[in-house]
Amino acid sequence: MAMRQTPLTCSGHTRPVVDLAFSGVTPYGYFLISACKDGKPMLRQGDTGDWIGTFLGHKGAVWGATLNTDATKAATAAADFTAKVWDAVSGDELITLAHKHIVKSVDFTQDSNYLLTGGQDKLLRIYDLSKPEAEPDVVSGHTSGIKKALWSSDDKQILSADDKTVRLWDRSTMTEVKSLNVAMSVSSMEYVPEGQILVITYGKTIAFHSAETLEQIKSFEAPATINSASLHPAKECLVAGGEDFKLYKYDYNTGEELESYKGHFGPIHCVRFSPDGELYASGSEDGTLRLWQTTVGKTYGLWKCVVPEEENAEAAKARTALPGTAEEEIVAEEIASENSDTVYSSTPEVKA
Repeated sequence: MAMRQTPLTCSGHTRPVVDLAFSGVTPYGYFLISACKDGKPMLRQGDTGDWIGTFLGHKGAVWGATLNTDATKAATAAADFTAKVWDAVSGDELITLAHKHIVKSVDFTQDSNYLLTGGQDKLLRIYDLSKPEAEPDVVSGHTSGIKKALWSSDDKQILSADDKTVRLWDRSTMTEVKSLNVAMSVSSMEYVPEGQILVITYGKTIAFHSAETLEQIKSFEAPATINSASLHPAKECLVAGGEDFKLYKYDYNTGEELESYKGHFGPIHCVRFSPDGELYASGSEDGTLRLWQTTVGKTYGLWKCVVPEEENAEAAKARTALPGTAEEEIVAEEIASENSDTVYSSTPEVKA
């Protein structure tokens, strides 16, 4: 019998969740930041979804959010014409970077010294965070609002997407190296440094391109319009979500659909694998984030794999040895579940 996927539901946002990002693995685990139209980006423990804090200061919808590799800094892009940099440990706002229009995308360099922004004014900006009052370097060339802008090739190049065009830029010369036109509006873009892969979604298409040449490697067609896709760190599988409220998991090598789950109550706007590949997070129009296991049934984070017979034997042993212990353990587990906003009521079915 196939095991059932039980997602962890992270509540707290009051409007649609439109972007999310994981940090790298730190000595304290890894972390997850979410951007929401409620203007209040949230930081969570990545493997459990436990809420850590909310960054307060934006006066409009937050469209983009990211963490630096070691999760000491966060950056957000918002409809209030600003990008902000935050201390991700204390929650303090460090820098506000004024723009001339809505900001959609933010990305740190690997050393966290520079921030790349993109938005509705069609310009890429590179800020030196050690001199935030200085004018940023500006890269022009996009013909419509920028949806996503990412550092690539060890921060020597930039990948950016507007409506139907993906562009590759050289950082040192600030010039366009190559562009790629797609048939429909680009809905998301992910850069995978290992192997230099660019994941692009548009319409029902999930396409994989070389991040260095923009040449297509392969593409898959999904049953519904896809808003976001993410490639597993080991490149074994990919996940995608979109307008039909479902999450799809595909074999990266063959393109075969492995699973599909319905857990959200609205279209899925963003999906990303954790840095260790053990789970993936999704954000939706329904205002929630959900965490899903890559390998269903594995003990990881708040998921516990217990074989039923063993569970009964252990519980009986605990009751016999120490009266009340098993009951206390159950209560403790329930409290832990409450703290993590875990909701089990709407368990999606695994597709046969």
